[in-house]
Amino acid sequence: MIPRRLRVPPESLYPDDDWRIVETSFTEEWMGNAETIFALSNGFIGVRGLLEEARPAVESGTFLNGFHETWPIVHAEQAYGFARTGQTIVNVPDVTIMKLYVDDEPLHLPTARIVAYERVLDMREGVLRRELVWSTPGGKHVTVRSSRMVSLEHRHLGVISMEVEVDTDAPVVISSQVLNRQDSAALDERRVGASGHDPRRARVFSDRVLRAQTHVEDGLRLVTGYRTTNSGMTMSVGVDHRVTSAAPFRAATSWSEDLSKVVVTVQAEAGVPIRVDKFFTYHTSRHVPAVELVDRGLRSLDRAVELGVETLHEGQRLELDTFWERADVTLEGPARFQQAIRWNLFQLHQASARAETTGIPAKGLTGQAYEGHYFWDTEIYVTPFLSYTEPRITRNLLRFREAMLPQARERSAELSEQGALFPWRTINGEEASSYYAAGTAQYHIDADVAYALRKYVDVRGDTGILVDLGAEILASTARMWAGLGFFSPDDDRFHIHGVTGPDEYTTVVNDNVFTNLMARRNLRDAADVIEWLAREHPAEHAALARSLKLDPEEPTRWRRCADAMYVPFDAERGIHPQDDSFLEKDVWDFAGTPIDRYPLLLHYHPLVIYRHQVIKQADVVLAMFLLGDEFPIEQKRRNFDYYDPLTTGDSSLSACVQSMLAAEIGYEELAEEYFQYALLMDLADVNGNVVDGVHIASTGGVWMALTYGFGGMRDHGGVLRFDPRLPSRWGRLSFPLRFRERSLRVTLEGERVRLELLDGEDLAVEVRGEQVVLQAGAPHERQLDPRWLAPHEAPARTPVLAEGPVGSGDARGGT
Repeated sequence: MIPRRLRVPPESLYPDDDWRIVETSFTEEWMGNAETIFALSNGFIGVRGLLEEARPAVESGTFLNGFHETWPIVHAEQAYGFARTGQTIVNVPDVTIMKLYVDDEPLHLPTARIVAYERVLDMREGVLRRELVWSTPGGKHVTVRSSRMVSLEHRHLGVISMEVEVDTDAPVVISSQVLNRQDSAALDERRVGASGHDPRRARVFSDRVLRAQTHVEDGLRLVTGYRTTNSGMTMSVGVDHRVTSAAPFRAATSWSEDLSKVVVTVQAEAGVPIRVDKFFTYHTSRHVPAVELVDRGLRSLDRAVELGVETLHEGQRLELDTFWERADVTLEGPARFQQAIRWNLFQLHQASARAETTGIPAKGLTGQAYEGHYFWDTEIYVTPFLSYTEPRITRNLLRFREAMLPQARERSAELSEQGALFPWRTINGEEASSYYAAGTAQYHIDADVAYALRKYVDVRGDTGILVDLGAEILASTARMWAGLGFFSPDDDRFHIHGVTGPDEYTTVVNDNVFTNLMARRNLRDAADVIEWLAREHPAEHAALARSLKLDPEEPTRWRRCADAMYVPFDAERGIHPQDDSFLEKDVWDFAGTPIDRYPLLLHYHPLVIYRHQVIKQADVVLAMFLLGDEFPIEQKRRNFDYYDPLTTGDSSLSACVQSMLAAEIGYEELAEEYFQYALLMDLADVNGNVVDGVHIASTGGVWMALTYGFGGMRDHGGVLRFDPRLPSRWGRLSFPLRFRERSLRVTLEGERVRLELLDGEDLAVEVRGEQVVLQAGAPHERQLDPRWLAPHEAPARTPVLAEGPVGSGDARGGT
C-alpha cells in the first residue's frame, strides 16, 4: 500500500489523554476536523461538533438515522434496471445553537479576545464540554461554560447547558435557536469541496425538503412537525428550556418554519452565574402524521425536564461504564495510541448504540457524505465488534436486512435473477447506486450479509436466529448465486461473470476471487442450514419451504455449485489473480503519479483506471482474512506480496485489512504502519476528508486489527483460536471478549499470552494449534516463540511516489 501522509494536530493544541479529546484553543485551521472529532451521536440522533455560536462553520449537520429525502436519478442515457430513486439523509433542524451577547456584543471566536479556552470530549462521560473566558471589547471578562449530550439511555433525547458569569454587571442575552439548515443554508457556512466534484459527497437539494405541518409553542417550549416533500417521511423536533438566574430575566419566543428562538435577557450581576438548560428531542416515521410525532415530542420533553440535566448525565455515565467494561482495549504502546483506540471504539458505540430499526450509515451520523447510505461496511467491518461486545445490535442489524428481503427479491428479478439481491447502497431498501459498474455489480453484498449472519452465530451460538430469519436470508441469497453463475462446458466448473469485487478500481469482471469464494461459503452455509432446519425444526422448515416454494433438491444443487466453484490461480506466479483478466493488464505507473493525484477516482477517468493493475481497496487480501481457513500461510504471503504494492489505500477500508494480513504473515513494520493509518484515519486526517465525517468501517477495522491482527484471534467454525504477535515496540495489549455466554480477557505482554475466563462454563480454545480448556478463576498463561520475520525477510517498501505538491489534506480518500 502506498505510504500515507499523517496530518497530526500539534500536541499543544490537542494533548495526549487516555480518556479525553482535549482542544486547548480555537483555531480555524482545525475547525472542520474538530466538527467531526467532537461529533456526538447515539445511533439515532447525530450532531456535528459545531460551536455553540453556530459560526463560523465548515460543515454543519444534524442527522436522524434513516430520515431521508428521495429524488429521481436522472441518467444521461437510461437503460433497463438502472436505479431510479436516489435517497439522501436530511440535515434536520439544528438545536445546538446557543448564541451569546454581552453588552450587545456577540461572542464570535475568530475575532474575540479569548484569554482561556478548553473544549473536552470525555469518553467516559459521553458529554462534550467547553469552558472559556472572553475579554469583551468593553473590558469585561465573561466566563462561559457549556455542555452538550446526546443520550445513549434515551434514544430520542439530548440536553445542552450554558452557564454565563460576568465580572462586572452587564446585560446578557442568550439566544437559543432551532435552525432548519437544510432549507436555509447559513450565509457564513464554508462548504468544503464545493468547487470540485467529489462523488462521495451528499447531494445539494435545490428545492425545499422540509415542510412544516404543525407546531406547538408553550412557555419556553417549541415543537415543530415536518414532512419531507418527496419521500413523505415525517419528523418532529422539540426544545424546552429551564433558566436559573438570581437576577430577574425575561424570555421571548418566536417561531417560523426555518428558525425558532427562545431569547433570554438578563441584567447580569458580577459573580452571579446565569444558566440555561436546553432539552431537545427528535422523532421520525415513515407512516405516522407529523401531528402525532409532535405529541410524542411533547411527552419526551416532559420526561427530560422531569429527569433534569444531572440525572441525564448520570445515566449517560452508567451506559458508558457498561460499554467500556465489555469493549475497552488497553495498550501500553506508542504515545497517543491509547487515546486514539478509545476514540475509535467510542465512535463505534455512538454509531450503533440506538440504531434499532435501521442500519449504520458509512459515516455514522457525523456527516452527510455517502448520502447517509448503508453499505456492506456494516456486515464486514462493524458487526464483528458488535457480535463480541453488543450482540443485541448485531441481531437488530440482521433483522433490518431481513426486512429488506421483499425489495431484494424485486431487485433480483429486475436483474433477471432468482432469489434476492440486496442493494449495494440504500436507506429505504431500494437500490440507490446510480453507477452500476461500481455499485449494483457488487453482487458480493449478498455473501457479505450471509457472512455476518454466520459470524454472529459462530460467536453467540444463537441458532435461534437461523430459525427466525437466518434460513430465509441464506436460502434467498443462495438462490441468487445459483442463478447468477453457470457451469462451463469447457471445464465443468461453476463460474460467476460480470461482477465487481470490493476493489472499485476493477469493475464488471469474470470470476472475481473474492466474490467466488464468498459465494461458495454462502452456498454451503445455506445448504447446511436448510438441511439442519429440516432435521431439528421440521415445522419451521415446512413453513419456510411453503413460503419460498423451496424445492427439496435445492440444497443439493447449491452444494454442487459450491463444490465446483472456479477460483482462479496462476501457477507461474503462484498467486490467485484478482479475476480472470487482472494479470493481463499493465501495472499502474505509481512512480509517475504524484501523491496529490490520489485518490485516483478524483483525477482519472474510470476507463483509465480500469485498464490497469491498480487497487482501491483490499480484495484478494480481504478474502484471505475473512476466509483465512481456506488459505495456507505461504499462499497468503505470496498473494500479499503481489497485491500490497498495487493497493493505493484510496479507500479507508484498506489499511486495517492490510495490517491484519501483514501481522499474520510476519511483517512487523508493515503491520504496525498500516495499523497506524487505520487508527489515525480521522484523528490525523489520513485520507484528507475527515471534515465529511467519521470513517465508521475503519473504526471497526481498528478493533479487528487489534484483536484479529495483533491478538491473532480467529473464530472459524465457532472455535476460538489464538496465534498472537505483539509488535516489539508495544509493551502490553489487553482486550475483553464475550463468546457463547462467557466473558474472557486476552492479555499479551512481550511473548507471553494470558487467557482468562471470567465467568461461564469451561471453554475449549486453541493456542497456536494446541487445545486449551479454560476454566473460570484459572487463567492460562503461556510463553510463545516470536512470529515476526526478520526485517530482511519482509518485502521492500511499496511504490516510490513521484514528487508533487502535498498540502494538508490533499490526498482525499474515501470509505
